[in-house]
Amino acid sequence: MTPQVPVETLRPRLQMFSEEQVKAIHHTSLDILFHTGIVMKNEQAARLLLDAGAVQSGERIKIPPHLVTDAIASAPSRIPMHNRLGQLTMPLEEGKVFFGPGSDCIFTIDLDTGERRQATAADVQRIARLCDGLDQIDFIMCMGTPSDVPPMDHYVHSFINMIRGSVKPNVYTANDRRDMEDIYRVGCAVAGGEDALREKPFFLLYAEPISPLLFNDESVDKLLFCAEKGIPVTYLPSPNTGGGGPITVAGAIALGNAECLAGLVLTQLVRRGTPFLYGMNIGTLDMRSTIVAYGCPEWVTAIPAVTDLAHFYNLPVWGAAGAIDSKVVDAQAGIEATATIMAAYFSRCNLNHDVGYMEYGTTSSMELLVICDEIIREVAYVARGIEVSERTLAREAIHRAIPGGGFLADDHTLENWETAQWRPNIIDRSRYDRWVKRGRQDMAARANARARQILAEHVVPPLPEAAEQVIAEVLVARARSS
Repeated sequence: MTPQVPVETLRPRLQMFSEEQVKAIHHTSLDILFHTGIVMKNEQAARLLLDAGAVQSGERIKIPPHLVTDAIASAPSRIPMHNRLGQLTMPLEEGKVFFGPGSDCIFTIDLDTGERRQATAADVQRIARLCDGLDQIDFIMCMGTPSDVPPMDHYVHSFINMIRGSVKPNVYTANDRRDMEDIYRVGCAVAGGEDALREKPFFLLYAEPISPLLFNDESVDKLLFCAEKGIPVTYLPSPNTGGGGPITVAGAIALGNAECLAGLVLTQLVRRGTPFLYGMNIGTLDMRSTIVAYGCPEWVTAIPAVTDLAHFYNLPVWGAAGAIDSKVVDAQAGIEATATIMAAYFSRCNLNHDVGYMEYGTTSSMELLVICDEIIREVAYVARGIEVSERTLAREAIHRAIPGGGFLADDHTLENWETAQWRPNIIDRSRYDRWVKRGRQDMAARANARARQILAEHVVPPLPEAAEQVIAEVLVARARSS
């Protein structure tokens, strides 16, 4: 029987939880918030919760389920992230998947010497420019804690170097409200004012509570600042299994879900409709090494599990991918990066950070960023599914074929070869003799060469003069007060 075409293409998706499991996690989290409660160190936030109907019990504040339900209903299901040129490039919504680096690595692998050394402000800008030139990297994080600027100012310096190095949407971190105010002032100058920034946001704050259940003053203050201004924020617990969270993945997710939902409640109490990116970070505290492992299978399973919860809440979701525990770009790096990227893409997790992280989050690598860009391209090809249509079924080409003769010279091949096959950028498929002639380069060497090429050739549009003027004023004021 002749198949009916065209046929809708199946987009394969990884699901970790059943509907019953999602509900069990959700109700456990509600129970944690209402019967266990949280410790809130920020007085303004504590008053907001109590005035809304939360209950004080000793040092704990207990949040009733209706506040959570209300907050979920009022938060937007879509966050339209723009680049700093005002173009919508990263709509965080159902089915869309985006990748970018992580933040605040103490060390970096020097692209020229291969040595592991402390990161600098120049590294933050160079890595941002590399990310700007990589097609599969959709947003920027600072990827370094610059060691050559005043320690209390490094978040502001990082933000400035990121937006100078890239036009892509920005996920930033900050120390306190002063950082937030200075970064916001610069951001408004880039966007063209407060209203323009709210209409076309190009940056999103990343802040965290302290698992388990401690909401420290500084991080909550940053959360409240974003809600006051109506700009996007994510408030991500890190209940790593065996450390800040229970040793079991389900327990860690239930705890992290409760903590994240508490942050969501606060934003919606300040300003209903505040754009809030739901999620959590769940690695594992390795019982042998006592490091928090990033390339662990627990994280691979947590990404789709947390995404399942986000779908249940109809909220955009944060995830992680492309981060490794290896100290060098080797086979271990490839295994760990690929597993997390596949989990993120196939679960349709919206925003995935930490691409290019090495050594459990302490070291950045430009070579790894380039390699992950290639992995993302390949995984994206697989995740798009297989089109079944009159064109792809190739019935006429098959009818024309001479048995045993092949399709190399057929018109169908000539018409479709550019789109039908995936072609790599740095994966090597050359014949052995050609590979030898080119210097026997392994993947790390090819990635290094590609990174150098992008840094040499890629041009990033400069910041507006008004923004540079504000930056100068901010840095002068900070220098005077230090």
